[in-house]
Amino acid sequence: MIKVFGQERPAFLGDLLDAVTERGRALLGLREAGPVRAPDLAQLGEVLVSRRGEASGVALAQSFIGAYAAAPMAERLAFLHLLAAQFGPDASAVDTAIAALNTGEPGAIEALHAASEPRRQELFRRLNVAPGGTQALLRMREDLLGVLRDQPELRPVNADFTHLFGSWFNRGFLSLRQIDWTTPANILEKIIQYEAVHEIQNWDDLRNRLQPQDRRCYAFFHPQLPDEPLIFVEVALTADSPRAVAPLLDLTRQPIAAQTATTAVFYSISNTQRGLAGVSFGNFLIKQVVELLKAELPQVKTFVTLSPVPGFAAWLAGQRDDPSILTPAQWQELDTPDWHRDPERSAALAPAMTRAAAQYFLAARDARRRPVDAVARFHLGNGARLERLNLLGDLSANGMRQSHGLMVNYRYALDAIERNHEAFAESGTIAASDEVKRAAPSPVPS
Repeated sequence: MIKVFGQERPAFLGDLLDAVTERGRALLGLREAGPVRAPDLAQLGEVLVSRRGEASGVALAQSFIGAYAAAPMAERLAFLHLLAAQFGPDASAVDTAIAALNTGEPGAIEALHAASEPRRQELFRRLNVAPGGTQALLRMREDLLGVLRDQPELRPVNADFTHLFGSWFNRGFLSLRQIDWTTPANILEKIIQYEAVHEIQNWDDLRNRLQPQDRRCYAFFHPQLPDEPLIFVEVALTADSPRAVAPLLDLTRQPIAAQTATTAVFYSISNTQRGLAGVSFGNFLIKQVVELLKAELPQVKTFVTLSPVPGFAAWLAGQRDDPSILTPAQWQELDTPDWHRDPERSAALAPAMTRAAAQYFLAARDARRRPVDAVARFHLGNGARLERLNLLGDLSANGMRQSHGLMVNYRYALDAIERNHEAFAESGTIAASDEVKRAAPSPVPS
């Protein structure tokens, strides 16, 4: 007996699957050497969509996954174009369904719905059944996203990925796990690799974020990717809301007893799978972590973030010709290298930078009339309130480059989350503290 998909199988079944896998390779016309071509992939895709046998389908899917992974990037992208051109809805089936609908045949609407589904969705479903299929599809979408902006003809393929991933990665399928210093090393290595907000320098840095009693880390996992955190949040338990990130990450700091903390600080939230862009479950993560912390530490009453502002410097640069934001003299100060290390310069710039930051959050909008800052959209959309602007909260090279050091606190006030969320979703109203509103250059409606 040997194992397949974690279960024992008879040897003859293993031989059968191996034979079908070899047949799949033969259908591709693949040799041991030489590049995999896009038509080869399309041909195997056609065979896979047309097959009805489960065992042969899984084996063919495995062949496809291996072939796609081995293909040069140019051939992968060419195959994605073939997906867009050749794996759409079956036109003849759609025509037949429309004719049936026009004559009032029973079940015609359902038949039209089935016929109008792009065939590539069925291909993706069949690939997903194979071992490693889910991961392979995520990598395929990463390839797609890398060129989508310049190749809009691939948008239908992206729409199919988004549709299917939205179902496959539904919150009901995800499990929340706490990550600590006893978590297996292969997962800890991925936490180091995927940390997207504050780079983890080494294992000592990671231990400082996981082992002390005033630190927590939680991640969502999917059953098809048991060793791949999809998104994780790092939490600091503190006595108050922090204004800067460096003290939280300081390797020499003295931890406090978790039972004495009054504030939970979400200081880093990292999405790990670029292939899941547009599939949001970060809001579920924060809300569930809040519930876990409330149950474990009932004395913790304040839940805030210490968040980066990744778009502020770029937005501010776009306002360079507007002296109502910063004057030429203030720009000269801001352009001075290491201005933030000079107390006099930073103090002189503080009022103008605070006004500019308030305008950035409360008034600036993108082409879709949304707040320009993606992190702000995430937290405001989840019902948080923009609580405080923290100048020079992140003095790292990345922090200075992307936001001139600006960080902000968003507060999740449990009795106001739903109200804030509804106001933002329905009318774009930004929940902000009086302190932030007063900093704006003009009155901001309540």
